[in-house]
Amino acid sequence: MKTDPRNAEPQAAVRRHTYEEASAALKGVGVRWLQRNLHRLPHTRLGRTVYFTDADLERIDHLFHQEPESAQRRAVGELRPSPGNARAKQLRAI
Repeated sequence: MKTDPRNAEPQAAVRRHTYEEASAALKGVGVRWLQRNLHRLPHTRLGRTVYFTDADLERIDHLFHQEPESAQRRAVGELRPSPGNARAKQLRAI
């Protein structure tokens, strides 16, 4: 069964970001870093033109998101100053 293209629901336009726009959206990631690491990043290439969609930027953000290691997690009350700190010496004396 064929559908009439005039009755098809309109699709949302996909936003295409340039290197500069992607760099600004990722905050703290430079254009050169994006270019050097392109082989590791989700992106679209049309001929020589490279662009990133919103979904690509979200995936990049998730790829480099880091959680603290479970062994290093401590309750705030368990945190102690470093031993070289003068305040730490005062606390140890108590």
